[in-house]
Amino acid sequence: MEAAKRNVEKLRLQEAREQNILWRKWGPYLSERQWGTVREDYSQAGNAWDYFSHDQSRSRAYRWGEDGLAGICDDRQQLCFAIALWNGVDPILKERLFGLTNSEGNHGEDVKEYYFYLDSTPTHSYMKYLYKYPQLAYPYADLVNTNRRRHRLEWEYELLDTGVFDDNRYFDVFVEYAKASPEEILIKISIWNRGPQTASLHILPTLWFRNTWSWFGKQPPKPFIKQLNDQTIAASHSELGERYLLYCDRTIPFLFTENETNRERIFNLPNQSPYVKDGINNYVVHGKHEAVNPEKIGTKAAAHYLLEIPANGVEEIQLCLSNRLLDAASFGDKFEAMLQTRSSEADEFYNAIIPVNVSEDERNVMRQALAGMLWTKQFYYYPVYDWLKDEILPPDCQQRYPSRNKEWFHLESADILSMPDKWEYPWFAAWDLAFHCGVLALVDIDFAKDQLRLMTNQVYLHPNGQIPAYEWNFSDVNPPVHCTATWQVYLIDKAMRGGVGDRLFLESMFHKLLMNFTWWVNRKDAHGNNIFEGGFLGLDNIGVFDRSAPLPTGGTLEQADGTSWMAMFCLDMLAIALELALLNPAYEELACKFYEHFMYIAAAMDRIGENEDELWDEEDGFFYDVLCFPNGSSRRIKVRSMVGLIPLFASAVFDTDVLEKLPTFRKRITYFTQKFAPHLHNISNPAQPGVAGRRLLSPVNQEKLRRILEKMLDESEFLSDYGIRALSRYHKDNPYIFTVGSNVYRVDYEPAESSTGLFGGNSNWRGPIWMPVNALLIQSLRKMYSYYGDDFKVECPTGSGNQMTLWEVANEISNRLTKIFLRDQQNRRAVYGHTKKFQNDLHWKDLILFYEYFHGDNGAGIGASHQTGWTGIVARLIQANANLNPQDVLEKGFLSVSSSSFVRS
Repeated sequence: MEAAKRNVEKLRLQEAREQNILWRKWGPYLSERQWGTVREDYSQAGNAWDYFSHDQSRSRAYRWGEDGLAGICDDRQQLCFAIALWNGVDPILKERLFGLTNSEGNHGEDVKEYYFYLDSTPTHSYMKYLYKYPQLAYPYADLVNTNRRRHRLEWEYELLDTGVFDDNRYFDVFVEYAKASPEEILIKISIWNRGPQTASLHILPTLWFRNTWSWFGKQPPKPFIKQLNDQTIAASHSELGERYLLYCDRTIPFLFTENETNRERIFNLPNQSPYVKDGINNYVVHGKHEAVNPEKIGTKAAAHYLLEIPANGVEEIQLCLSNRLLDAASFGDKFEAMLQTRSSEADEFYNAIIPVNVSEDERNVMRQALAGMLWTKQFYYYPVYDWLKDEILPPDCQQRYPSRNKEWFHLESADILSMPDKWEYPWFAAWDLAFHCGVLALVDIDFAKDQLRLMTNQVYLHPNGQIPAYEWNFSDVNPPVHCTATWQVYLIDKAMRGGVGDRLFLESMFHKLLMNFTWWVNRKDAHGNNIFEGGFLGLDNIGVFDRSAPLPTGGTLEQADGTSWMAMFCLDMLAIALELALLNPAYEELACKFYEHFMYIAAAMDRIGENEDELWDEEDGFFYDVLCFPNGSSRRIKVRSMVGLIPLFASAVFDTDVLEKLPTFRKRITYFTQKFAPHLHNISNPAQPGVAGRRLLSPVNQEKLRRILEKMLDESEFLSDYGIRALSRYHKDNPYIFTVGSNVYRVDYEPAESSTGLFGGNSNWRGPIWMPVNALLIQSLRKMYSYYGDDFKVECPTGSGNQMTLWEVANEISNRLTKIFLRDQQNRRAVYGHTKKFQNDLHWKDLILFYEYFHGDNGAGIGASHQTGWTGIVARLIQANANLNPQDVLEKGFLSVSSSSFVRS
């Protein structure tokens, strides 16, 4: 108990929950890319990337959000703070991150910067960030032109490839935040010169208001920032009040302008004021003194530091953003003491979460994974009705013709959301977010629950029951994983609360998920046969066709993955209904409904003797999609992919005491199982007891399980040294080819980036390793182990002669996944491939990037480089590997043990 009392961050979380103390009001809620987003797109063609470019971003005020470097803001993004940098040779200030758009990159969009989230507590009482800034001119044109010239089979041209970091001629810019109180934030900027010579750097800590006064009709009075004295500026806002002051540690010049569009530069129209968004840029870079306001007032202001930093030396800046008056004594030793206190409290917090028996390297990876999860929160403002009906238009838009998301006029987001990342995906993605919550629950159970509530509340959930996918097209279909996330978060929370679950949360989520389940049944089971046509389901180019578009053959595609996701959805709804039924008998009938619905779906996946159109292929021992033609004929699409492994996700194990406590449920399923007996031959028999009398529900019986695992654990097929591939390596020498008329469709094994432009070309499911589906495979194998026990063994790897239990198989896959990030015997991290700087350099080798997915053969990071979102699952894998014990699972069951593994005293 003494350790718990010292855990100050846990107390802050408790204060936020129970006393509504606003510890979360300020946080890293700025996007890292607002330009090129759907919200800022006022073009006629709807090409957001090309309409609002990075080149415009320094001069054009945003309408629906803000971005910045290492930035923070309040939870309504009214007042923002970030840093800007200039090395004396760049053509522009470094105010935001640069990257390639979809049309510029040979593999789609890609951020071309090196930045790292080093630490964060859930209340953001302490945060640490690192940005690596070259001393040579940033090679904007080189990056664009070289990548444009490269074709899809070539590697991307990265910032390190340009040579700007040669001889270590760069600055390490560390930014730390520490909250002295909910609304007093200490900011320390430490700039290390890693180069061999003294170098100068302009550092501009910048405070500004999001522009809400130039549009949206009637608005409150325009806010302002003004200078109080030679070390302080003050911000006044009608809602925030006249109480935010930015204090500097020394006498410093302040530069003021307005956060308003430079109409002359962007639209070739006269400016209404000489002070515009890029005024500070023009003053510093081009020496235009008239570009900043001599009256020292505006809506954007920066302190202008110019530092000379010796070779291998460091200079520091201390700042404070506060809602009260401070004096000079607040800086120096007092400032440093508070910063160290918050840093130590962050260590105490994570010491209670990270298992004591993990290595220092594992601890480092886990800590940075969780930091990245917390840093990629974002204020997301998208009131769709207002956006669709916006009448105060920019000069290059005479009339709005918005077609995107018009069916979602009810959606009105103005919330802090967990993002996949804040540059390449600065918008929520529904199924990503569900995976995030299972990891966020480790550090902030309240935030995890709130995120799930948001995605299913009346503001986000469509009246027809659909969950919005992502801002490019809310109507696209992501896998229904929110029920899985809800059940996982509930169990973790229950363990944290000493075995008392938050039934209000669970019950409210159940009713909203029931609406979503109904949408799936009504919209995605075209033939009413319990086989589902979900669409692309977030797996982008996994199929031979674009599964989000009409099929070139006509007809429908009956999906093994879509159907399996729905079987999993049924089982999770069943688990929740059973939990609720223990105190409310009304839920027993719903438990019966989901039990029966699962049985219908599971049986339909291998229909006995019906037209040979079932998803299971007995000859291959694998599940495939089935293409149904307009004339009634059908054909299996024999692509060995993750689609055929997803049926393993649909597994649930129940202890016999559930049947004893719920007699109505027991009576109904006994009757139904007997009546349904002829259809049970090809699925797991729910009446067959396993370890400790447990019962298994799964569309995969023991024989099917062995045959699927034979391929999944074959290193020449799915099993990589770094996890399970999304597509079997079998297709490297045996591509799948489908011909329609004169059109040839082909699926090859592609372990790295995609060779096609499908879905922007930057996402690939034809061979790489994806963390979220691997995590679900591991979880499913561990669940099934609690049923089959130690007597059921399979060969792993296939052909090795090495027999493993399902528990050992799950551990093997988990260890291969974590190996992506950990140093091997040669002191290399697979995630960085052949990038020498990251492998060998003292100031790079322990910094971790959490990529979107990973090379199927060598584990190198591919795709978005900061998608800590679901790749942050590695933190959960490390913790589970350290805490879970197979004997406990056999004795107590997987669910009770796995949920309690996240709780330490």
